[in-house]
Amino acid sequence: MHVLLTGGTGFIGHALCDHLLQGGHTLTVLTRDPAQARARLPSSVRPLATLDEARDVEAVVNLAGEPLMAGRWNATRKAAFRSSRLATTQALIAWMARQSVRPRVLVSGSAIGYYGPRDDEALDESAAPGDDFAAQLCRDWETEAMRAEALDVRTCRVRIGIVLHPDGGALAKMLPPFRLGAGGPMGDGHQWMSWIHRHDLVRMIAWLLESDRTGGAYNGTAPDPVTNRDFARTLGKALHRPAVLPTPAFALKAGFGEMAQLLLTGQRVLPAHALAEGFAFRFPTLESALADLLHG
Repeated sequence: MHVLLTGGTGFIGHALCDHLLQGGHTLTVLTRDPAQARARLPSSVRPLATLDEARDVEAVVNLAGEPLMAGRWNATRKAAFRSSRLATTQALIAWMARQSVRPRVLVSGSAIGYYGPRDDEALDESAAPGDDFAAQLCRDWETEAMRAEALDVRTCRVRIGIVLHPDGGALAKMLPPFRLGAGGPMGDGHQWMSWIHRHDLVRMIAWLLESDRTGGAYNGTAPDPVTNRDFARTLGKALHRPAVLPTPAFALKAGFGEMAQLLLTGQRVLPAHALAEGFAFRFPTLESALADLLHG
């Protein structure tokens, strides 16, 4: 299958490229910097600067978006979050509409921020969206992606949780203090963390591409969400280090501003749709995921 991918040089996209190539697929990556993409991606991946250069595409994976956790939020960064997601998705849909032979499937990224802060409520894909900034961003992003359905393109929306791998993301930031024995819960530690091993996430995306029966929203999380306190305890145990030094909520708010809400609140998200349709997680528990990531 010829797959067009946005966000292909990112933390998830790069791993997805490797996985899809191993599965025998042909890959084209849409990127603002083709030269940099050539240097970072396998030689068989074709980087493109514009959609007009894309030909004979059978499937699209849309993972483009400025990372929310890269620094303090302000009006300029919030505008960039929206533009990088919505404008890219709008451009993809417009490009699909112009094709005489359209892609068969679109797998479009979203995030579990869609649900907003929900305390202990268990959330499957039928749960209503929240109303904070992150939830509105995810809702609007998904609305743009769903326009592909009117073009008769099978559309899957993946609400991605906390992706675990030492190469990047949350785990890469947590490992240095935890390895020094200075890790611990954030705030009171009661907030839920809905996580997924990066390998399971890229497997899920590939499964959605390849399975004609899939469609709609999918929670890209493992079936074992844990509280932040339990996550810290489990990570400390995996590293054979204490994990009892909390980061006070006021310190996170002072350091990160509005973005601290993502760290101090959470969602208890369950991958009900994927499980119902037969997707099998290789790392369903946090203990199994950390054992593979840290000692595998």
